[in-house]
Amino acid sequence: MSPKIVPLGTLSRGQRGTIYDFIEESDTCARLEEMGVTPGEPVEIVRFAPLGDPIEIRIRGYLLILRKEEANLIKVSI
Repeated sequence: MSPKIVPLGTLSRGQRGTIYDFIEESDTCARLEEMGVTPGEPVEIVRFAPLGDPIEIRIRGYLLILRKEEANLIKVSI
């Protein structure tokens, strides 16, 4: 069975996946890559803000806060 590819912003709290790719090439995606969000890295959803935005993720051993809009640019395999 092949892995399912979904936007990072659609995962639930505690769910884990692996960064697959970005939806598009943009300055935002380049900035995310500079922060360590790169293909092949394991990622976990830690928590959501009370209204669902922003999202806290764990990647490369640290916590990173992303807007939902940014998280939806990242494709994750689960």
